[in-house]
Amino acid sequence: MRKLTIALAAMVTGWSASHAPAADNDAVLKTYGDIAAAKYADSLDTARKLDRAIDALLAKPGDATLAAAKKAWIDSRVPYQQSEVYRFGNTLVDEWEGKVNAWPLDEGLIDYVDPSYGSDSDENRLYTANVIANPTLKFGGKTVDAAKIHKALIQDLHEIDDVEANVTTGYHAIEFLLWGQDLNGTGPGAGARPATDFSLDACTGGNCDRRRAYLKAASELLIDDLKEMVAAWQPGGAARKALADGGAKRGLSVIVTGMGSLSYGELAGERMKLGLLLHDPEEEHDCFSDNTHNSHYYDAVGVRNVYIGRYEGPTGNGVQGPSLSDLVKARAPKLDAEMRAKLNATIAAFTAIKKSADSGTMAYDQMIAEGNAKGNAMIQNAIDALVDQTRTIEKVVTALELGKLEFEGSDSLDNPNAVFQ
Repeated sequence: MRKLTIALAAMVTGWSASHAPAADNDAVLKTYGDIAAAKYADSLDTARKLDRAIDALLAKPGDATLAAAKKAWIDSRVPYQQSEVYRFGNTLVDEWEGKVNAWPLDEGLIDYVDPSYGSDSDENRLYTANVIANPTLKFGGKTVDAAKIHKALIQDLHEIDDVEANVTTGYHAIEFLLWGQDLNGTGPGAGARPATDFSLDACTGGNCDRRRAYLKAASELLIDDLKEMVAAWQPGGAARKALADGGAKRGLSVIVTGMGSLSYGELAGERMKLGLLLHDPEEEHDCFSDNTHNSHYYDAVGVRNVYIGRYEGPTGNGVQGPSLSDLVKARAPKLDAEMRAKLNATIAAFTAIKKSADSGTMAYDQMIAEGNAKGNAMIQNAIDALVDQTRTIEKVVTALELGKLEFEGSDSLDNPNAVFQ
């Protein structure tokens, strides 16, 4: 991954290095930690609701219970996506995140796929291994006993053979199991897995007992993994301790690094610009469910709420306290106003995408289609807003005297010709 190095020496309008901040740095870090704890707690709560909806689906497979499980999955993405701004700066979060939100995945490793998917891949020997259909997996002289599908098995299979696309756990594995493949390309429609794929009496797709076991194991493992992160962000937890190590200024650098890296390299670059360049729906984040518009929107919301020190949970509960915005405002009021304006402009751009998708007018995978000038422009507007807000985040680095920071870069933004090579 390319890195965007930030080491600005230019003066920021309205900033005086001698102007002491009105907010206490430690209080800002406490708010940041409290928001993390709330986001992961809400993610755990919604994952438990998803698990209960999955239980209802497995107890009585049908259109209504499948739809309810899908809704619970979509609801679970709302608090979790807002937590992604805690990546990049927090090593503990980055090392853990792949278990719950890794993408894209080669779904042929998990279950049956359409013939159009193909039968093999030069990059992945397990491209169509189909764990659900096969109690034994053989590759490269190795044998994996998959006779019983349980949490430990799918955990061990995650990114097996050192292939990142071998995703067997987390939100996107569950998404694939609930929706199935989206075979509509850049046309309307999401995945359409039938509820009978989970029926023991009228099974479709084969191996319904094993598919049920996989779905339940993935759901329970997601809860286990989220419990780990909830504990890490409690007062005295591992993530809080890591944030405090090295002093308050280093902690502020962690906050800003997460904001800049998610805004620029990850969201604007790898999750959005790459798909727009290739016009490829396989590059959209929630590709089976057509929920990408929401995932991107809540990523953007997450960046804003750590800057302003305010988070509202799905049930109206929330956290508010001293913020990075307070620190910047004390040193450079005009810069703080600029940062808030840029963050709001980004939210506005994503709101336009979200409204279009939520209304059924145009889904995200349709927006990135080749020849869809209106849709392409909506995506590009959001990318431009993210890049623009990153430039202001760079100014925040200077205003707070945080020194040399590295944000995640992206060839899709920095060297788009490389994408086609």
